[in-house]
Amino acid sequence: MRDTIVLTRQGDVAVQDIRAGDHVITRGAGMVQVQSITRQRALRRAISITAGSLGDTRPDCDIVLPADQKVLIRDWRAQALFGQDQALVAASSLVDGEFIIDQGMQVLELYTLELGQSHVIYAGGLEVAGAIEPVQDLRPAA
Repeated sequence: MRDTIVLTRQGDVAVQDIRAGDHVITRGAGMVQVQSITRQRALRRAISITAGSLGDTRPDCDIVLPADQKVLIRDWRAQALFGQDQALVAASSLVDGEFIIDQGMQVLELYTLELGQSHVIYAGGLEVAGAIEPVQDLRPAA
């Protein structure tokens, strides 16, 4: 999403300011070079997550994610909801109706960082997964 802060070699950078050739910090592979970045406006189900609702500073500010965005959780939720120490889950599976809310269908400005393979990156104070393969159900916004 536009204005989402991504952790890069240069520090915190808004996603729309990242360019091919820049390096983002990943959870498992350290610095990885961005091969390309695409932007798309699409009608998607949106999930709003209140600052601090996934831990003390996770996320570090209120954020809106597409419902299918994978988020890495590594706290009691992973154990309680999925029986694991950590879990990579769709944002929609975290909806609680109070701090994590399904906002319904909205036009979202989405950015995809192509890193060559799937990585977990640091964005908006969360650990989120990059796309493993292009999403097929995107519909361009009117």
